Amino acid sequence: MTNRIDRRFNSLKTKGRSGLVTFVTAGDPDYARSLEILNALPGAGADLIELGMPFSDPMADGPAIQAASQRALKSGANMKQTFQMVRAFREGHKKTPLVLMGYLNPVLAFGPLAFMDEAAESGVDGLIIVDLPPEEDVDIRVLARERDIHIIRLVAPTTDDARLPVVLKGAGGFLYFVSITGVTGTASADASKVAVSVARLRQSSDLPVAVGFGIKTPGDAAEMAKAADAVVVGSAIVTTIADHLDAPDMPQKVLEQVKALREALDQETMS
Repeated sequence: MTNRIDRRFNSLKTKGRSGLVTFVTAGDPDYARSLEILNALPGAGADLIELGMPFSDPMADGPAIQAASQRALKSGANMKQTFQMVRAFREGHKKTPLVLMGYLNPVLAFGPLAFMDEAAESGVDGLIIVDLPPEEDVDIRVLARERDIHIIRLVAPTTDDARLPVVLKGAGGFLYFVSITGVTGTASADASKVAVSVARLRQSSDLPVAVGFGIKTPGDAAEMAKAADAVVVGSAIVTTIADHLDAPDMPQKVLEQVKALREALDQETMS
C-alpha cells in the first residue's frame, strides 16, 4: 500500500481507533488563515483532511459551505492557489492523507490531465467529485489510478442494491456514506439508520466506510463512530470559521473544536 489513505486506515484499524476526517474550504476566509488552519489540523486530531475546491455553484452543499466557497473566491482562491496550498501543507506534513473534494467544473476548466498531474505532484491522495457519476468518470479514474490517487465514491441512503455495484466499481480509498438525504449542514443523521446502511456496505465492499453529512457535535461524532471506520465533519467547522471571521483567535477556535471531536472519538473507543 503506497497511498497515504490506505496506510492511515490500516493504522487506525490496527490501533482500534476511529478516524476523524475534517473538511475545510481552500482559501476560506483567505489564503493565509486557511493555510494556518490546514497546517494545524493534524496536530489537533484530524486523521484525514478533505480540502474543498472553491466553486461558485456547490449544489450538494448547504448554506455554510456555499458561503465558505464564496468567501474563498472573493479572496482570490482558484485551483492554482489550492494546489499551492497543498504543496505548502506537504512541506510539514508528509503522512497525513489529503483529499480534494468538489465539483467537476474546476477540474475541466483546469484540464483533466493537467489537474491530475498537479494533484499528484503537490501531494493529493484522493479525489471526491460530487457531481461526476461513476458511469462518466472512467477517463478521470484512469488518470487518477496512473498517479496513485484514489477516486472516492459517495454512497447515499437512496443507493439501492441495483445501483450499489455501479458505485463500488473503481472506488478506492474509502467509501463516503452520506448519512442524510439533502445538502450538507442542514439536518442531523439518525445513528440507528446509519448503522444499518454501513453494515450493508460492509457486505459488498472491503473499503473503509466514512460517514459524513449531519455530524455537528462531538456527541454526534462519537455516536456515528460506533458503526463507521471514520466520521467526516465539515459544515460545523466551516460555521466556526464564519462565526469568528473577525476574531484574531479564529484559527484557535477551529482547532479547539477539532480537538473536542477527537477526544469524543477516543472516549468512544475506550468505552
